[in-house]
Amino acid sequence: MISLSPVADSSVLFSCGGQQCPAGQDCSSANTCYDPCQSYTSLNDSWRSTNNTDQSNLHCDQNLQWQGWYRMFLEGTSVRMPDYCVPIQRCGTHAPMWIDGTHPSIQDKVVQRGVCGSWTSGCCTFRSNPIHIKACPGNYYVYKFVTSNNCFLAYCAGNSFPSTHL
Repeated sequence: MISLSPVADSSVLFSCGGQQCPAGQDCSSANTCYDPCQSYTSLNDSWRSTNNTDQSNLHCDQNLQWQGWYRMFLEGTSVRMPDYCVPIQRCGTHAPMWIDGTHPSIQDKVVQRGVCGSWTSGCCTFRSNPIHIKACPGNYYVYKFVTSNNCFLAYCAGNSFPSTHL
């Protein structure tokens, strides 16, 4: 069983197999601790771009079974999830999902953040279950996504990555 406990201000610790993982590590399905920066799945869906306004082929993350951690790419370039309100009908969906809070620094280890979905009544009309985020050496982030609560909501990927953020 995996359990979470807060560390310092906003970091979380994962417990697995009767032990607590070191800060910044997660628990694998084999009940061993690992660094998500070293073991992630690349997510390279161009339709997730914040610049994508095409509504002819809508996407929904409600039916995906997210497993483990993900690093986001657009056209081979590492990007991050937006931490600002994304206009409706972007990212290949009706209600684009963005992080309600800031991205962590490397010192923060793993943090938990809320996720919002923009719609006509506001930037955070839809609230999804929280996700986990880790800043990694090499100027990138990894995300532990959860299934969205509704369709059509999908996680967005930003088109730029400010190297000064980490």
